[in-house]
Amino acid sequence: MTDELRSTAFESKAWPYEEARKLLKRYPDGKPGGEPILFETGYGPSGLPHIGTFNEVLRTTMVRNAFHALSDQKTRLIAFSDDMDGLRKVPDNVPNQAMLREHLGKPLTQVPDPFETFDSFAAHNNAMLRQFLDRFGFDYEFASSTDYYMSGRFDDALRLVLRHFQGIQDVMLPTLRAERRATYSPVLPISPKSGVVLQVPVEVVDADAGLIAFEDEGERIVQSALGGLSKLQWKVDWAMRWVALNVDYEMAGKDLIDSVTQSSKIARVLGGRPPEGFNYEMFLDEHGEKISKSKGNGLSLDQWLTYGPEESLAFFAYREPKKAKQLHMGVIPRAVDEYWQFRTNYPGQTLKEQLGNPVHHIHDGKLPQGELPVTFGLLLNLVGVMGEATKAQVWGYLANYVPQASAEKYPELDRLIDHALAYARDFVAPTLQRRAPEPHEAEALRQLDAQLAALPAGASAEDIQNIVYEIGKTDAFPSLRDWFKALYETLLGSAQGPRMGSFIALYGVDNSRTLIAEALAKAA
Repeated sequence: MTDELRSTAFESKAWPYEEARKLLKRYPDGKPGGEPILFETGYGPSGLPHIGTFNEVLRTTMVRNAFHALSDQKTRLIAFSDDMDGLRKVPDNVPNQAMLREHLGKPLTQVPDPFETFDSFAAHNNAMLRQFLDRFGFDYEFASSTDYYMSGRFDDALRLVLRHFQGIQDVMLPTLRAERRATYSPVLPISPKSGVVLQVPVEVVDADAGLIAFEDEGERIVQSALGGLSKLQWKVDWAMRWVALNVDYEMAGKDLIDSVTQSSKIARVLGGRPPEGFNYEMFLDEHGEKISKSKGNGLSLDQWLTYGPEESLAFFAYREPKKAKQLHMGVIPRAVDEYWQFRTNYPGQTLKEQLGNPVHHIHDGKLPQGELPVTFGLLLNLVGVMGEATKAQVWGYLANYVPQASAEKYPELDRLIDHALAYARDFVAPTLQRRAPEPHEAEALRQLDAQLAALPAGASAEDIQNIVYEIGKTDAFPSLRDWFKALYETLLGSAQGPRMGSFIALYGVDNSRTLIAEALAKAA
């Protein structure tokens, strides 16, 4: 760590550094006892993990990396799964729904796996969470709520909750509707009869011994709250966990602002200090609705990684965390190209500019080598007009445009070709529809064809672009935008497209003239 980097990081306005500075303010002299600064993320495994879940770990990791630039203190990151929660409803996007309905109310670790591959539904979803966190190489420790409760690790904190039972009620009851207040309890016993997480009033019999009493199917039960025989209401659970684990940083979605407020009050009742953090905006689907695990709307991690590389997803997650963003297939190409724009700019920037560059936080300042000689958008246009194409054929076209084009020289471009072929097959090809040109457009296309035919071999993309520009400046078109739109719609079959000089050079002059001939045939 250089002095220049640290001093520049102290002044950086990039949001991970701003967040990391909160932790320095929290512990000006380091955490007492030399304990590591503890970062936490939470996950409710009541449904399949989605990009929002991954996003929270990614962003927290970015803050953790930023903290390392500011301080030599050790850190830990715990990814905590709330798998003691009762199954409240059956997700829409899983099999064996009738079976799951038979287990409503039971802790997720006691609900059979509808996919029939793991010991429980929670185990299946936890495995998926770990799989996609591991895929990105996150440095984290996985923690299971069930393990912590049943092992007794939370027992001392549970006794603390029982001792402060009324204080917690005083925080929570004013926030609840009248009918909810009548049955609300911070502690949820596990029924010894049905195994269901009960939502019933609870009486504290002996806080130090951990004994509680409650009614279960008409019978008064006196039972321990310790050792996994109860769990806490989730706002109380969140606060208890902060105190029990001494959590220093945890971010949450904007929809949980009220929950953060109440949990922070409860943490103080328990004698603890709430963690630092901030509230990020939610990802929305293409219709502007919040992404939901139970609905399965939005994108899965596997879907994004089919059509775009990992770093493009990280780029999308980094940008403007306090602004709601739509997350759908259409955002992937732009994310890929914008990531590469920032990565290309990075080496020539000042250190201050680099620390504000998204790619610095995506790669923790250790950028991979390599360059991208064509944009992903241009690649998609090429594959789109090629139709059913192989990777080898795409590389063949790239040889028209990229000197020494090969997978060995451009391994990241090689990966992008796979993504482009998949994206074009599933989302571009079904929408392509080349319209016939209008008479004035047809005349302009004839001029373009004639001038392309007269070009010398090896003409540059810039030479071709100049020809395209000059034709579009004639009185036939109100603006260049109308000319470009006509080219995209008649030659490529889409409303938007690439820089035509680059596309023609890449696709090849002869092949491009064939496209023009096909368009003119429709105008006849």
